[in-house]
Amino acid sequence: MIEIIVNDRLGRKVTIKCNPDDTIGELKLLIAAQIGTKAEKIRLQKWYSVLKDHLTLDDYEIHDERKERKKRIQINKSLKEMTTMNKEMNP
Repeated sequence: MIEIIVNDRLGRKVTIKCNPDDTIGELKLLIAAQIGTKAEKIRLQKWYSVLKDHLTLDDYEIHDERKERKKRIQINKSLKEMTTMNKEMNP
């Protein structure tokens, strides 16, 4: 189970829990149930690409955003630690 954060043009954010093997069409149904819009009216984009209903989230390499953020934070922390260590060693 992964969590996906979906933004709309009005600035609303909705968090959707789904499986990586769900299709985009199934994701649209989950989003429609939460926001009250018909699934046919929803168009999902990743950057500039419009997502097609028959492909899965894995096909588009859409993963759990919480895990990605944690990885980025850990990488940033380790880089920061390395730079402080270098400064301490080379005054």
